[in-house]
Amino acid sequence: MVTYLEELSLTEAENVKKTIRDLFRQTCILQVKYDPATLTPRDNPRYQTCMKHKAFIEDYLSVLGCELKHDPQEHIFRLEGEGVITERMSMATTLIVLLMKLIYRDKILGEGLHATVTNLAEIREYGKNTNLITRRLNSAEWKEALYLMRMHQMIDVPGAVRDVEDQTPIYIYSTINLYCAAMDIQALIEKYKEELQEAEREAGEEDIYPDAAE
Repeated sequence: MVTYLEELSLTEAENVKKTIRDLFRQTCILQVKYDPATLTPRDNPRYQTCMKHKAFIEDYLSVLGCELKHDPQEHIFRLEGEGVITERMSMATTLIVLLMKLIYRDKILGEGLHATVTNLAEIREYGKNTNLITRRLNSAEWKEALYLMRMHQMIDVPGAVRDVEDQTPIYIYSTINLYCAAMDIQALIEKYKEELQEAEREAGEEDIYPDAAE
């Protein structure tokens, strides 16, 4: 493996190393990324690196207990296997990811591939209509969810996550489906609604009988 890298130019070898680091950091590499403000597509050089050095990257990752998966239909590479660190999401982030999948599905069905743009105001509205968000999420919870989704290539936003406001466009990538794969979206929503209602009931009982939990 070292010999393979040594045979490449310094620039090309560094691109391969950075691509592997990106796979571990964000799990997905897309062929095309969009500017959510203008919907202007941009080719992703990391995708081309994966295509060009696919065999080497596969061999390298296999040693670490990982596998490089290529989805030519969705035009993405993604990392799978026991060596991949599983992201632990808070309940608020999990619910926002679920809402984003729901929004993505509705927009694909109703407006087509070039209209998968949302914003915080619309996400809150979906949360209210589905009863998935039953309280006011604070700024830190929104930023945590947006940062994680952007890092894992589920969304893109113009500028920094900290600057996202109610009407800032948020572009949703098809990779949002990878995080709720093979699940019926409505069944998933009902499952989380039941869990939230149960949690609220338990919290209410603790407020009424504060000594019961001791």
